[in-house]
Amino acid sequence: MTSIKAEPITAEAFAPYGELLTLRPSPDKLINEGRCERHHALATVERGGGEAIISLFRSEPVSLPYDCALLERHPLGSQAFMPLGPDPWLSVVAPDEDGRPGAPRAFLVPSGMGVNLRAGVWHGVLTPLDRPAEFLVVDREGEGVNLEETPIPPVTITG
Repeated sequence: MTSIKAEPITAEAFAPYGELLTLRPSPDKLINEGRCERHHALATVERGGGEAIISLFRSEPVSLPYDCALLERHPLGSQAFMPLGPDPWLSVVAPDEDGRPGAPRAFLVPSGMGVNLRAGVWHGVLTPLDRPAEFLVVDREGEGVNLEETPIPPVTITG
């Protein structure tokens, strides 16, 4: 069985898979009579001809070490996950290698940060750490097959 260590997430390390959803060091502009910072267009919703939808997901937690044995992807649209609670979580991603997942990487995502996965990026299932969590999810609804799942040889992810 392969084992990988979850690494702290950075914009540079995550760039091949998507964008981070977090506040920038300074806002793009102030709105609402100067009382609200706007951090504009942090990510792009890829819709592939469908509509962008907003959902709420509630997921059971895992603890590290965690055995990841399933990856999925959405070839027609991006998928953004923004936690609604105060806890860190795990994002498992893998490059595409001729229609199959390549070597997975695991990122520890801190409290208050989300990710936007590009269309076609292989990723693990929603993985809060240590207790159940809720996420706001923005993804695509429409015609066409937009979910591919594949089992992989289990990869043990450590902290």
